[in-house]
Amino acid sequence: MFDLRPVGYVIGLLVAILGATMLIPMAVDMAAGNPNWRAFLESAIITGLAGGLVALACANGTDDRLKLQQIFLLTSGVWLVLPVFAALPFVLGLPDARPVDAFFEAMSGMTTTGSTVFSGLDDLPRGTLLWRSMLQWFGGIGIIVVAMAFLPELRVGGMQIFRSEAFETSGKVLPRAAQIASQISWIYVALTVACGFAYGAAGMGAFDALNHALTTMSTGGFSTRDASFGAFQGGAEYVASVFMIFASLPFVRYVQLVAGHARPLLRDSQVWTYLSLIFGLVLLMAGYRVLVNADNAEHAFREGMFNVVSIISGTGYASTDYQLWGSFPMIAFFFIGLIGGCSASTACSVKVFRYQILFSAIRVRIKEIYAPHGVFQPRFDGRPVDDEVLSSVMSFFVFFVVTLGLTSVLLSATGLDATTALSGAATALANIGPGLGEHIGPAGNFAGLNDPAKWILSMAMLIGRLELLVVFAILTTQFWRA
Repeated sequence: MFDLRPVGYVIGLLVAILGATMLIPMAVDMAAGNPNWRAFLESAIITGLAGGLVALACANGTDDRLKLQQIFLLTSGVWLVLPVFAALPFVLGLPDARPVDAFFEAMSGMTTTGSTVFSGLDDLPRGTLLWRSMLQWFGGIGIIVVAMAFLPELRVGGMQIFRSEAFETSGKVLPRAAQIASQISWIYVALTVACGFAYGAAGMGAFDALNHALTTMSTGGFSTRDASFGAFQGGAEYVASVFMIFASLPFVRYVQLVAGHARPLLRDSQVWTYLSLIFGLVLLMAGYRVLVNADNAEHAFREGMFNVVSIISGTGYASTDYQLWGSFPMIAFFFIGLIGGCSASTACSVKVFRYQILFSAIRVRIKEIYAPHGVFQPRFDGRPVDDEVLSSVMSFFVFFVVTLGLTSVLLSATGLDATTALSGAATALANIGPGLGEHIGPAGNFAGLNDPAKWILSMAMLIGRLELLVVFAILTTQFWRA
């Protein structure tokens, strides 16, 4: 049996820190004279004490050389435990928030999915709205650290191809994670501040600008309004589109750019492929709106760009109900959401680099059919892709499709219709936000779903955010026997 103390220490420490951050929305509600501040105070005390006691109990077992099983448990445990405590302010402060709804909302926040079960957002206490946004912002920076420090070590989904030339720390996982976090944190903060000021310049009020800056840079998608971005038509949509793209590019490239090395960003094939996809999809959607829906060019371009970028990056804002545009845009948006942004960003879903490797492998197989004696090898960003990376990527695709199918079947077994079950499974597993259909589409929310469906979707969010195999690995008997 391996030692769980290093895992417990880190999780306990993060829980205690989460409790301390609850004092921020508490202060906001207290300043506004809203009695909801008591819920945050009580939650902060419970969370801080629980996390502090666990960290103290496990402090004598800390080790910066974590074993493989400990890394798997730590990565999964953080995203499972933190939402439990993050849900406390909802349970204690909102009379209509049942535990299943509170956990769903907290998991959606921490995984930056953006699906919500809360309605009447315009009338919720400001502290609660800010807490939702903060959860997504924490989850955004957290997933960057996981993607850059942990997933390459775990050899999950081909992420080992990004073993970090920018963050070399002699293989010690915890110091590596700390170094990555410290270097990207100020860039993440700077981009968030810039986004907030840009929203203000576009006409948003200070509170709305702050919240939407937090949820834009995390590609989370929580809004302070029931109408989401439908309440901020115009310049704010352009601002959101630009910063959603910034958030879905590799943050390691920003670190290199600030250090004076622009070439890695400018020559990154993943970045160029992603930007080219966005450009093509925006032109396609805008052209459809002009030719089929008889929309004017600027409005068609603005709505097309905003919604394409929102869905492909996994942010999940909606400025309009694009299901009303026609069947082609509705189906297109479903598949756009399964593309995702770049690796080591706050974006979610499958990720562009995996499709690049997949299509490179397909090209090689086609060449081998016509030239059976030739020697060909898949390549990514100009580099040969070894068999281990290729196998990891193919395994990810298989697990993604199987998990999507299984989740859809489970949701349909709870009584959901086919469209809601399939799109709900996809949006949770890919951490996108809105689904399709009358209930969970861009004009609705997840409040009307039954409790079993909400629990299933909550687990799907967790599995999808951690690249599937991280969670599935700890459910096997081989993992615990190793």
